[in-house]
Amino acid sequence: MMKDAKRGQILLGVLFIVFTVIAFVIPFPKTLAFWIAYLCGVFAILFQFYIFKSSFGKPDARSRFYGFPIARLGIIYLVIQLIVSIIEIALAKFIPVWVIIIVNVLILAFALIGCISAETMRDEINRQDEQLKKDVSNMRELQSISATLADQTNDEELKKKLKELADEFRYSDPISSDKTSDLETGMQKQIGDLQQAITDGDTESAKALCDKLISSLKERNRICSLNK
Repeated sequence: MMKDAKRGQILLGVLFIVFTVIAFVIPFPKTLAFWIAYLCGVFAILFQFYIFKSSFGKPDARSRFYGFPIARLGIIYLVIQLIVSIIEIALAKFIPVWVIIIVNVLILAFALIGCISAETMRDEINRQDEQLKKDVSNMRELQSISATLADQTNDEELKKKLKELADEFRYSDPISSDKTSDLETGMQKQIGDLQQAITDGDTESAKALCDKLISSLKERNRICSLNK
């Protein structure tokens, strides 16, 4: 990532040099319009440092992936602004200052609106991803625990029930919600009691708890289906 950042900085430096050479080596009249057009071009180049940091500054790969639309908008703005600035510099003697100001302000406004919208969308996607991880954590934990229970008993009938319970957890909707939280809290207690019953060798209690958990899972799945 550091190498990409350095390459980007070098490229922006080259663009700045080329743009400046075009603006000052060619004998364009140095009017107010010229300076406004030139400074707007320079600003577009400098603005890319912010765009690059906003797009790829976060360490996780997912955020950097979602940052590509922001970077693309920044590049589009840079290219358009440099082209417009060169045209304005070449025609500075003939274009009113107010026209140049309005054109450049509009270009910048569209660029900022686009970048802010893309950044807001990226942050919202990241927020939803993090929320989804939290929403599935309870069921993933219960699935993980249930998958190991059958190996903790030698009773064949109980082992069969525990495998059935593990299958029910495996194929249940993993996403939690406010409407399923009470059931999940109850299942967490029940599966703790089930582990204890297996450890104590109380097969009858363990079988009864399996039935309760399967019943609770079916009720939870029914609630999940109703809320889709």
